[in-house]
Amino acid sequence: MTTDKNLKEILLDILDNLSGEKGGDLERFKFSLANAKYEPIPKGRLQEADSRMKLVDLLCEYYKEHGAVNVAISVLEKINLRDSADKLKEETKKVLSQEKEKRAKVEEETRGSDKQGDLGPCAEIYYAKEQGVDNLSLKGFDYQKEYREHIQEEYHMIEDRNARMGEHVSLDKRYTELLIVKEHQQREEKEHEIITRGRKNAESMAHQTSLTKINVLFDPGRNQQNPNTVVLQGAAGIGKTMTARKIMLDWAAGKLYQKKFDYVFYINCRKINLVTAQKSVADLVLDNCPDGKGPIKEIFGKPEKLLFLIDGFDELSSLLDIDEVSLCADPFEKKPVKTVLCSLLRKKVLRKSFLLITTRPTALEKLKDNLKCPSYAEIMGFSGDDRKEYFHKFFGDEKKATQAFNFVQENEILFTMCFVPIVCWIICTVMKQQMEKREDLSQTSKTTTSVYLLFLSTLLTDHFADSIQQSKTTLWKLCSLAADGILERKILFEEDDLKKHNLSLPKIHSLFLNTNVFQKDTERESVYSFIHLTFQEFFAALFYVLEEDEETMKKSLSSKKEVNSLLKIYGPSKNNYLILTVRFLFGLLNKERLNDMEKKLHCKTSSAVKLDLLKWFEAEAKKISSLPYKDYEELHDQLELFHCLYESQEEEFAKSAMDNFQDIRLEHIKLTTMDEISLSFCVKNCCSKQSLYLCNCTLGIGEREEGWIAKLRKWLFPLHPRIKDLRTSTAHSLCQGLKDPNCKLKTISLSSCKLSSAFPEHLSPNMLFTNWSLEKLDLSANKLGDSGLKHLCEGLKHPHCNLQILLLWQCHLTAACCEDLAAALSTNQSLTELELSGNKLGDSGIKLLCEGLKHARCKLQKLVVWDCQLTDACCGALSSLLSTNQSLRELNLSGNKLSYSGVKLLCEGVKHPNCQLQKLDLSENHIDERTTKELDVLQKIKPGLSIVHYAALSPGAKQSWISLLLSQRSTYTCRVLSWIAEFLWYIFVMHWEIGLVLLLSMATLLINI
Repeated sequence: MTTDKNLKEILLDILDNLSGEKGGDLERFKFSLANAKYEPIPKGRLQEADSRMKLVDLLCEYYKEHGAVNVAISVLEKINLRDSADKLKEETKKVLSQEKEKRAKVEEETRGSDKQGDLGPCAEIYYAKEQGVDNLSLKGFDYQKEYREHIQEEYHMIEDRNARMGEHVSLDKRYTELLIVKEHQQREEKEHEIITRGRKNAESMAHQTSLTKINVLFDPGRNQQNPNTVVLQGAAGIGKTMTARKIMLDWAAGKLYQKKFDYVFYINCRKINLVTAQKSVADLVLDNCPDGKGPIKEIFGKPEKLLFLIDGFDELSSLLDIDEVSLCADPFEKKPVKTVLCSLLRKKVLRKSFLLITTRPTALEKLKDNLKCPSYAEIMGFSGDDRKEYFHKFFGDEKKATQAFNFVQENEILFTMCFVPIVCWIICTVMKQQMEKREDLSQTSKTTTSVYLLFLSTLLTDHFADSIQQSKTTLWKLCSLAADGILERKILFEEDDLKKHNLSLPKIHSLFLNTNVFQKDTERESVYSFIHLTFQEFFAALFYVLEEDEETMKKSLSSKKEVNSLLKIYGPSKNNYLILTVRFLFGLLNKERLNDMEKKLHCKTSSAVKLDLLKWFEAEAKKISSLPYKDYEELHDQLELFHCLYESQEEEFAKSAMDNFQDIRLEHIKLTTMDEISLSFCVKNCCSKQSLYLCNCTLGIGEREEGWIAKLRKWLFPLHPRIKDLRTSTAHSLCQGLKDPNCKLKTISLSSCKLSSAFPEHLSPNMLFTNWSLEKLDLSANKLGDSGLKHLCEGLKHPHCNLQILLLWQCHLTAACCEDLAAALSTNQSLTELELSGNKLGDSGIKLLCEGLKHARCKLQKLVVWDCQLTDACCGALSSLLSTNQSLRELNLSGNKLSYSGVKLLCEGVKHPNCQLQKLDLSENHIDERTTKELDVLQKIKPGLSIVHYAALSPGAKQSWISLLLSQRSTYTCRVLSWIAEFLWYIFVMHWEIGLVLLLSMATLLINI
């Protein structure tokens, strides 16, 4: 008995069991066949099949025996005859098993171990159904195979930017996995380019619980719903397009989204910009298909099985502000291509289809207006291990890869830059070229500009030997093209653009043969782009620095542009698309780089640009400094200026520029390693006794999370930076600038910056405190601890210490540090004010401190020990201090537990003739009537002494107390909020049920108010 006969018999048995009366199961079966979407059998032919045997023959005629079984199963399920469908499935499995055993012997060698290759045509379709790929016709399933093979062929190789023309590398072999975070963070600033991406430090992100993978992007989120639209954002060069291509390849190879999507279609937004003819969604789909043909009706039959991968949304040349009435709902309707794309994004067409969109963060606002309920994910770049893997894949040689990676790892700046794949590739390229020439790797500089410049000069050196003038002219024209493109926000160039700049393609290719720096971008030969936008921005900056010679001017159709015109556009609006170009401009001003450029590129450079940039910087700095209050954007504008100066690495230039800042003030900003390095470079070039205020800034750790507790804390208390937080920083990079001999800051304030106990050691107090210009250091609200204070004391004991004011409020200090502090105070002759409030010094700590303050060398005039857990037990030591110390003018003991006996002892000390105290603050203590009388007596003896306390105040004293209270209201408010926040946090973590009820009660109260 043959397999075919068995299949027909099985099918006939199933149909025999269907009721044949009018309106019965058999009639319903025929009706469904006639109205099916998969090549339906004509109704006339079905009517002629008046017996079950004829119906089986008709099915086999149209779908072949194997396909007929599969179609019958689908129809039976559709008309709710599931028992019959299950029985047919079960019997079919037996047949498939027999067929598999027979074919395995014959086709073992040719088919190998393919999972479904041995099953035959019927088995292939049945296997597909079992895997969730519900294709009801053999033709459809065969086309899926053809389409997958086509996609694999299209995407399995990529052109290596280092390769010669025509050389390619395997995408699988070159691709390195990237860190992806499944979340969307609103940002007031608009991120633009590579260095600003340091705001998401890859190492820190590696510990986040929100890390995700590509294969689960469409899995249910917190709301338990599957997202139909996912936005995959990331800065330029972070790997968005490479990831998109890898998704296409992995899906086609059967490694990704197998049960979820029958088809994945790639839409390149760069190409969308070029399309002038009207198109339909069907046209966009067919652009992906082999020979531009495919069973489009069948493909659209299941929109829920389709994924559209829209790559580079930010590269669209115009906004998608299209009226709803203009959108199309029919996938075959032809409209302007951007209208069609907008219809897909807004779910007006193929509503059940899925979208995966890649974009830079700068286009998020524009994109959000066109999406419904999107889910967000962000590519963070390489982790430390990923970078190492990339180096090994790039070099392909264990020894060279290890040597190069170790060099980069030792250079914090280069290692940080390498988390961005495009920069990692450039650095690898430069080092590989240097290693091949046996040059010292240390020649690779530490800024983005220097790396790009070294990359360019190394490349061009090989091409100048033949025709220096021709290459110079071509370079000038290329830079002119880049500059025009940046100003016009144009990244795609046609042949007319090349002709406008008198550029010919062969010359470009002859100049960039090894790396394809300017490459063909699409199938249309007339359209070109720089291999990456950052290269275009670099060449644009170079255009303003290069100086035309007579020969170049004769051969070029473009004229020199004034840098002031560029800065004028950049200045008022802080256009994000110019950020990196302006940074590159500053980077190209470095004297060594200019000399090296003239030597290697044989190009003259303009010195006038440097003066123009300095004048512009001075104006910007003065404008920012004059603002009484800086909003979030203005704070980041200031930080961007520091990045520009750092990029220059020109210290004399930086000193002149920084003279225009009276104060450097940054608040509530998360500083990355690169931010910190840039700031460090700038503060070491502050030579005019300026002040540095960093309040509530996180240094290099802004994005680290410690699991769900940290995330919950951040969500519950986003505005309370004083809440207990385990995250700390050594601020190592900033310390390098602060302790530089050239740094002449008058005030350094780093309050609430999450500094760790290791910070004082890195600060090198022995060096810092001997800086004659430094007068005030504020490290309040940081977890310095006793070990941290120990290092500060070493600096205070230095004979050349010039520090006058030291503020250490709430620094987690205890009595254990007071011996070191007392020793420092007994030798230091410069310190006049010491703030120790909010530390658990206790009575024993204050007693030790008093011993140091009694020393004749101690010149301290103001001591603040508010809320230091003091009691009457320490008042004897304080009284003794007051009777011997002749320098102390102000003593603040508020917020402690002093009562009558303790205050009486204090009064005895103040009454002593040696005591020169002018102000005594005893507020927030246990002041009763007896204590008040004692203080009244003291006031009469010392009429010039200002005594502050709560009880029995005279009208004049009340007014003085109110004034004092108002002057310190912000401090008290902050402390109260801190206590409330810490209390709520403790309740929520330790007793989350109570905490939740408390929070809901507070919310209800606020609503009622």
